[in-house]
Amino acid sequence: MDFAQSEERYQKLEKIGEGTYGLVYKARDNQTGDIVALKKIRMDHEDEGVPSTAIREISLLKEVQHPNIVPLKDVVYDESRLYLIFDFVDLDLKKYMESVPQLDRMQVKKFINQMLQALNYCHQNRVIHRDLKPQNILVDIKQQNTQIADFGLARAFGLPLKTYTHEVITLWYRAPEILLGQRQYSTPVDIWSLGCIFAEMAQKRPLFCGDSEIDQLFKIFKIMGTPKETTWPGVTTLPDFKSTFPRWPTPTNPAATLGKDITNLCPLGLDLLSKMITYDPYARITAEEALKHAYFDDLNN
Repeated sequence: MDFAQSEERYQKLEKIGEGTYGLVYKARDNQTGDIVALKKIRMDHEDEGVPSTAIREISLLKEVQHPNIVPLKDVVYDESRLYLIFDFVDLDLKKYMESVPQLDRMQVKKFINQMLQALNYCHQNRVIHRDLKPQNILVDIKQQNTQIADFGLARAFGLPLKTYTHEVITLWYRAPEILLGQRQYSTPVDIWSLGCIFAEMAQKRPLFCGDSEIDQLFKIFKIMGTPKETTWPGVTTLPDFKSTFPRWPTPTNPAATLGKDITNLCPLGLDLLSKMITYDPYARITAEEALKHAYFDDLNN
């Protein structure tokens, strides 16, 4: 598609946000009259061409097509500018939660089920999102439908696992294995992030909100206990684990401990949450297993 024609086709209306690697605008498609979201990718080094992050995002979005994943409608590119075109959705989950007094229990259940379906689809297609947070979950209020967005940090993965950077996932939603310096990680990091979002929808405040990596770890430890070899085999060998960490006790019943603060989740919901934020990545519930949890038994009845 020729850029000049495309620029005439898409009329920017207002800036609506900032993604991982670029600005996002509300725009009008002058050919169809549809309102779209136009994501402008930063071209910091024009002589190097399209950023690798944008290439990854485009290629992954072309591969993943699911009702709960934002669809890529169009790509507009010339030597100095790159735009990704998406359907426009009014709110992200963060803004939606701010706009209502409280999400009711069935709404929380429906939303987390949709996110798990999208995540299960991604993981089955060997894609890790790596930046799940409320700002990257779009909410269609009329349809009561959520969509996972912003695949700028996503990766396709295979076996054996590659070594990845730990500079991923917004701090409050970052899995403890990444905080402790593990360089080879996989789909469980997304499950941890989604567990944090699950809790936040229920209690309308973040579950773990540290202001630095070490503070984030300690916020997690205070609730889940300081990890040790018996609760997380291999944890003491991770690069950033310290034997001098303060020792908070491990709860005998994690679901009950979580329930003291998260009063808007039923016992089954708390049980699912505790399985999503299990320390050991190998013991953490998968998206496929989570969808079969008894918490969802009444969803479509």
